[in-house]
Amino acid sequence: MTPLILALFAGAVAGVSLGALGAGGSILTVPALVYLLGFTPAAATTASLAVVIVTSVTALVAHARAGAVRWRAGLLFAAAGVLPAAGAGALSARIPGAVLTLLFAALAALAGLHMLGRRTSPAMGTVSGARAAGAGAGLGAVTGFLGVGGGFLAVPALVTVLAVPMSAAVGTSLLVVAANALVALAGRAYTAVHLDLALLLPFLAAAVLGAWDGRRLAARVSPETLRRVFGAVLLGVALAMGAASVL
Repeated sequence: MTPLILALFAGAVAGVSLGALGAGGSILTVPALVYLLGFTPAAATTASLAVVIVTSVTALVAHARAGAVRWRAGLLFAAAGVLPAAGAGALSARIPGAVLTLLFAALAALAGLHMLGRRTSPAMGTVSGARAAGAGAGLGAVTGFLGVGGGFLAVPALVTVLAVPMSAAVGTSLLVVAANALVALAGRAYTAVHLDLALLLPFLAAAVLGAWDGRRLAARVSPETLRRVFGAVLLGVALAMGAASVL
């Protein structure tokens, strides 16, 4: 395949994942940019933030139209991650590429195991402000450092920490993801990273269209089936990235 076709295909897959699950899109974006399109790890994590912002907002609009977004809870959660996302985004540019790759592989493995694991219904107790702030800050730091949206972390955190109903957790996570990614990208504004726009823009366009298709797919296919398919893909990505970084 030509680089352009690869960019369109990979972007579509990442967008479908994000639109259907509110997660997984950025974890597929970074390895696709590195191994399929030749981006450096630093450039890939920066480009991933741009992809996350646009695709998250696109999918968020669809969820908002369906009334599946809890705006106040999402904004409060995102606010706690603003400073960590900005600081981690600036720090990431100074980390060696091999280290970023290994850390990203570990995160992809964690995401894959989470998606493959059996989901249980969390107990809804009293929402703790400290817990909410801690969870939001942690998610912001992960977003800024590794260039991922962190939807696979945001969804369960919103359900367990802020008592957001599962029916609205995916849509609300997209709001959190978009806000954190925007701040993280701003934190990298002055880093000297070259982005190949000739490949990034087609990737982004395909991801946007994929996000809309993912939203429709989520209404037709069992969420359990979607999670398991993407979980298996993420585990494969993690193994491949880990092996490539040590060889």
